[in-house]
Amino acid sequence: MNKFAKQISLAALLAASALVPARLAFADTPTNGGDIIVTYKDDIATLDPAIGYDWQNWSMINALFSRLVDYKPGTTELGPSLADSYDVSDDGKVYTFKLHPGVKFTNGRAVTAADVKWSIERAVNPKTQGPGAGFFHSIVGADKMTAGTADTMEGITAIDDHTVKFTLSQPDATFLNVLALNFASVVPKEAVEAAGGDFGKHPVGSGAFTLKEWTIGQRLVFVKNPDYFIKDRPHVDSFTIEVGQEPLVALLRLQKGEVDIAGDGIPPAKYLEMKKSPEFEGMIVDRQQLETSYVTLNTQVKPFDNAKVRQAVNMAINKDRIVRIINGRATPASQVLPPLMPGYDQNYKGYAYDPEKAKALLAEAGLKDGFSTQIYTSNTDPQPRITQAIQQDLAAIGVKAEIKAVANPNVIAAGGTQGQAPMVWSGGLGWIADFPDPSDFYGPILGCGSAVAGGWNWSWYCNKDIDARAQAADAMPVPAKAEERNKAWAQIFTDIQTNDAPWIPVFNERRVVAKSKRMGGPDEIYIDPTRVIDYEAIYVNK
Repeated sequence: MNKFAKQISLAALLAASALVPARLAFADTPTNGGDIIVTYKDDIATLDPAIGYDWQNWSMINALFSRLVDYKPGTTELGPSLADSYDVSDDGKVYTFKLHPGVKFTNGRAVTAADVKWSIERAVNPKTQGPGAGFFHSIVGADKMTAGTADTMEGITAIDDHTVKFTLSQPDATFLNVLALNFASVVPKEAVEAAGGDFGKHPVGSGAFTLKEWTIGQRLVFVKNPDYFIKDRPHVDSFTIEVGQEPLVALLRLQKGEVDIAGDGIPPAKYLEMKKSPEFEGMIVDRQQLETSYVTLNTQVKPFDNAKVRQAVNMAINKDRIVRIINGRATPASQVLPPLMPGYDQNYKGYAYDPEKAKALLAEAGLKDGFSTQIYTSNTDPQPRITQAIQQDLAAIGVKAEIKAVANPNVIAAGGTQGQAPMVWSGGLGWIADFPDPSDFYGPILGCGSAVAGGWNWSWYCNKDIDARAQAADAMPVPAKAEERNKAWAQIFTDIQTNDAPWIPVFNERRVVAKSKRMGGPDEIYIDPTRVIDYEAIYVNK
């Protein structure tokens, strides 16, 4: 039976409860053809779906590859993609998918169920050094593969060329959402092997676009895939990513009509001016999002291996002052989860700003004279200014923090290298929900499975007891135990922050993007909980 028509995904359920919009009406009728230009300051690190995991490359990777299921454009509703249909066993542990017939990779070969199996195993395999392995923890055999004791996962079976079966160790309320992540993108084994470790620069997929050109430090050009299997998609013929563009210059070019999306957003210094200017009417997209910006504290690097030290630096940060630096485009954060996320604890206040108590805690930890450390940050404004404010707050309690301002890919690399980055300010790389569920703010950034090379658990935090509680929460059926599940997640995050404090949650930022007036489609296409820019759904008014 076709469950796409009958089964409501977790994302759609949450959307229907008004936490996020379920379906967004298009402002006018999409037109086909045309090209768009997007700018960023920093170059792109990789287009490999098993490795790329930042807000900048996420949308591009999504446009190049296909997955079994995907979100309907402009919505949080899951629907068919590579799979036409699927069945779920009564115990919720077995998912069987039927592939859409005739889908081809851009190298001309047909996509098969064996490709699905190999691609997900590649994402989980520690040799890949990708950050997505933890998402697939519920598949039988995932634990052995992540431990390096198995080369395949027995829980994924290619029954025939068009049928793939997943067997889970326990029910997983988020499994369909996981299969819609970039990490579940299907890739051809022969192309990955032929690239010799450079697949991220020579991607081959079955998505809406193909990569035509990549001139390092200058541009990436994506063109419409003429063999894309979804009818009437994408609308635009191509999009070009220009890199090395300062955000202020990008805004000037956007104002002149030379650019369609200023990818780095609107610098805080220009935000109020633009919002008041009639010239920019209809060009500013300002939305709440499921996001938290934070400082990670590396629990494996001294002195942050001491919980009292981590609690002390939590108390040292004046979050209200930091929010003022970005002209109030955020609210101070008390916890890891953002306020709109199910499981957010309205009663939990986190660590109050209290420098004197912070000093006392450092003294208890044997550091009454403070210590020296480093904090990594993006070099794109306003991140260095925010980091300087954090540096000043730390200095007030005797902590001397050297700022390492580098490009986004270098921030990610430092955070994902064991022992390298004692502290990381995530600003500009703050955690945005992959899907609207509290588990997404645990597994990939706080779970034991993500405390690996190349991962996004930059605090290198691993609590086995919390891991077990997280798996138990995920096994609770939705919607029957949705309320109980949300309470379980709320307590998990409260306990993590109260007892272990591997993060300093700083603020929940609004997403503010500048776009040209000719851009078609709903504003929310550029800001939804599953991707930053949905290139497949964009169209231009010609």
